[in-house]
Amino acid sequence: MKAINVINPGKKSSLEIRHVATPEPDPHEILVKIEATALNRADLLQRQGKYPAPEGASNILGLEMAGIVEKIGSEVSEWHPDDFVFSLLPGGGYAEFCVIPADMAMPVPGNLSFTEAAAIPETFLTAYQALKWVGEIRENETVLIHAAGSGVGTSAIQLCRHLFNTRVLATAGKKRKLETARELGADFTYNYKRNDWAQQVEQELGKHAADLILDFVGASYWNQNISVLAEDGRLVLLAMLGGTKVTRMNLIPILSRRLSIRGSTLRARSNAYKIELTREFSNRALPLFEQGIIHPVIDSVYDWREAEEAHQRMAENKNTGKIVLTGM
Repeated sequence: MKAINVINPGKKSSLEIRHVATPEPDPHEILVKIEATALNRADLLQRQGKYPAPEGASNILGLEMAGIVEKIGSEVSEWHPDDFVFSLLPGGGYAEFCVIPADMAMPVPGNLSFTEAAAIPETFLTAYQALKWVGEIRENETVLIHAAGSGVGTSAIQLCRHLFNTRVLATAGKKRKLETARELGADFTYNYKRNDWAQQVEQELGKHAADLILDFVGASYWNQNISVLAEDGRLVLLAMLGGTKVTRMNLIPILSRRLSIRGSTLRARSNAYKIELTREFSNRALPLFEQGIIHPVIDSVYDWREAEEAHQRMAENKNTGKIVLTGM
């Protein structure tokens, strides 16, 4: 099969389509002909040599896909050749074929294309895990979502609004990203490049207004995050785009307001964890996709031969929502 390979991992890496061995499914796996995959920032980090694939996973980039079942393992009964499926991947999405545990596959909703379905797994499952499993979200809480124009951000806003019934605050650095956040259901939006968003939150909603925060920024937002968290508030860290080291940290608010600081990743989790997460998400959220209540936000679609251009768009933070590759 053909797959996109990373040449010279590091700052000067490049992408090239080459022939590699086609994987074979184990008894409990399925082989899928990939029709579409989507970009994630983990792809950019991996090609730089900063985010290696988990042990035993494919070194090919790509953490999600949608496609057609080509072959099933000897112990698989719930799927059949020609079924339309989509799934989270530990790697291997930038290729013509991939193998996945049969229990991790989800049926493509009849109202969605492969392009749309491929834009769901990584961001929506990450958002669902962060909100429900890690953040312990509760109905009628106030949730602050940073990087609101990202794939995970746009997914989290919709889940908060339509599945968990919460008030949503959102931050981003561009007008169109904030407009999208509003359209998706954010109640309040803040441009972090123009104003101190924490001060704005306090002015509009009062002190310590956020029960739960999803943060991709890290160190540079630490003090502001702590300042807006309510009693028993939870801060869930999903990335560290704004640095890893916090200086002059004040621990008093954490103790006095009983704050919880939690970190979460998804890629390195066990298959058993991902299967359980996929099942719960499928049961609760897939009906909302089928009804057209929530949807993946797609920024742009590239032929997979244009993957370098697609990566550049993400690296320059130009995308609002997902960037999808097709044409495998």
